[in-house]
Amino acid sequence: CCTLPPPPFLRQRKQQTTPKTKQTNKNKQATQKQKQKQKQKAIAMAPSFSRAAALTAMFGSVAAQQAGTFDSSRPTINFQECDASSCSPVIKEQVVLDANWRWVHDANMKNCYKDEDWDSACASDPASCAANCIMEDAKYDSTYSIRTNWEGGLDLGFVTHHQYGENYGSRVYMMEGSDKYKMFHLKNREFTFDVDVSTLTCGLNGALYFVEMSENGDLGGNNQAGAQFGTGYCDAQCPHDVKWIKGSANSRNWNNTAVPPVGHYGCCCAEMDLWEANSRATAYTPHPCQNSGSIKCEGTTCGDTLIGQRYDGVCDKDGCDYNNYRMGEKNFYGKGAQFQINTEKPVTVVTQFITDNGQDNGNLVEVKRIFLQDGKVIENSVASILGDAKNSITDDFCSVQKNMFGDTNDFARKGGLKQMGEAMDRGMVLVISLWDDTQVNMLWLDSTYPTNVPSSTPGVSRGPCAGGESSKPAFLRSTFPDSSVRFSGIKYGPIGSTYNSQRRLEAEEEAAANFV
Repeated sequence: CCTLPPPPFLRQRKQQTTPKTKQTNKNKQATQKQKQKQKQKAIAMAPSFSRAAALTAMFGSVAAQQAGTFDSSRPTINFQECDASSCSPVIKEQVVLDANWRWVHDANMKNCYKDEDWDSACASDPASCAANCIMEDAKYDSTYSIRTNWEGGLDLGFVTHHQYGENYGSRVYMMEGSDKYKMFHLKNREFTFDVDVSTLTCGLNGALYFVEMSENGDLGGNNQAGAQFGTGYCDAQCPHDVKWIKGSANSRNWNNTAVPPVGHYGCCCAEMDLWEANSRATAYTPHPCQNSGSIKCEGTTCGDTLIGQRYDGVCDKDGCDYNNYRMGEKNFYGKGAQFQINTEKPVTVVTQFITDNGQDNGNLVEVKRIFLQDGKVIENSVASILGDAKNSITDDFCSVQKNMFGDTNDFARKGGLKQMGEAMDRGMVLVISLWDDTQVNMLWLDSTYPTNVPSSTPGVSRGPCAGGESSKPAFLRSTFPDSSVRFSGIKYGPIGSTYNSQRRLEAEEEAAANFV
């Protein structure tokens, strides 16, 4: 998601709340009878697969029990699969909230995690913690401002005030059915969506991307929650702030003074950023990794920046980004009619994954971007700063860009587009998120970064934002709490199948007619 020299753990920067924490603190003053009622209510609401475990845990036996109350009223997002001649009827796929945002408690309704720290039992025995802590489903709208919009798409709100505190940002995954993630195989395909970032100011990021998570969310062993509770997250930053990794709590050496808090382990996998953007700047970026699927990392494998091992890990953390502003086209994307892409209006974004032989079994050689707005097809801007007409991501583009900007070409070291394509062959999960950046205030996306280098240096100026206080999370949360991002019109199919203007108009009319 960002380039030299970015902070560690760059993906999961949101400051999540655990909305039940304050409720549990109040329960400390409640009578034993009230506590017993809470236990009975939790058991009564639990689905059949976890109710028996709840009962045995309550009466003294130890059982692997992570899955709590299941909420079947999750938000949905409209999705269509296309072929050369047509697109399918609209499919309403559920989205599920990431496990990091969820309330987790034991059989006595005691928090396993609160105030940015683990319960003492979890800290001393991560495996038993995972086995005995119950993960609850979420109140998507009232606690997290995640809702289906009138177009059948998805709205993510930035700040949510609720009865237990506040929440900032969110991250969700597209499901297929109720208990597994939808897997996308992107090679020789294109992926299209509509997005509205008109309220996202400098320092915010409404993102849509793919990661090589497991289809079942690493279900099994001590993880009895799985995909339906949003477990299994990984990305190319090998994030250490993931609370649950491969069936264990990530409580070893937990540092609750870090922002966000982090543990000893990270979780690494390939990542394809289709869209990281606010109203002032945008980028798309492949991040290949040398491993297949997701891995639990420690030490050098994680490639942690703070200890000087950024380029020693298994994943390309810098990636090879295409940021229109950074590539020299400062009037292409922004707020107002003077820009070719006017972010005061929704825009359709098409990303094509082109192979060397035009077949699914070919090697990935190009990632191409096309926009549609006001009924017009708009080709991606050229990378004028490189002195040629390149306007897509290829291995050659990445090499020229890295050389001109003086960046380490870890993208090539980690296998480039061919390696990225192999992750696509195995299947990737769709992620949608809204976040602010507690590490470097999103300067890597929309401002001057690094800040100790003149902005005139090639590659340093990434967007028009001033940075400083106006891009810091505290300022954004207090000044722009109503910011949101809207994604809709998702389509997926062979190259050239998803963005025919008439076909999109028909899909929008169908979505409006079917919205309930």
